[in-house]
Amino acid sequence: MTEIQKEVDARGLNCPLPILRTKKALNDMTSGQLLRVLATDPASSRDFQAFSKQTGNALVESIEKEGVYTYVLRRK
Repeated sequence: MTEIQKEVDARGLNCPLPILRTKKALNDMTSGQLLRVLATDPASSRDFQAFSKQTGNALVESIEKEGVYTYVLRRK
């Protein structure tokens, strides 16, 4: 995987805050750049899949480990 350009730490935040922070971060990025998001909200998995489909930003990676969800999105 190529280098992550930016990271959003949304641990401890509940829906819709992780998505809102992600949206804000992606707005400051250029096409093709990667954003890593850390979240602890179990509902975030469904939210990020829907967000990816709606916005066209590719969900490259989605991992859950010890209650922390890590998402990597590629800016469209």
